[in-house]
Amino acid sequence: PMPLPGAELVRSAAQLYRYLLRCCRRLPEGSVRRHYRHAIRQSFKAHADEDDPERIQQIIRRAIEDADWVMDK
Repeated sequence: PMPLPGAELVRSAAQLYRYLLRCCRRLPEGSVRRHYRHAIRQSFKAHADEDDPERIQQIIRRAIEDADWVMDK
């Protein structure tokens, strides 16, 4: 599966956040979209104090893979 446009440009947490919210716009209106928007916000809060650059890149890669999986459903 191809990542959504812009995935290769994501380098920071802020860029990832915007990318994931853009992905959400492609989901059907309603509870599914609300669920993923809420999950994205919660995940960002949970990782807000992460300061290891390598760990941040791991999180970004994983989040993009997860988003691709969701978008393929």
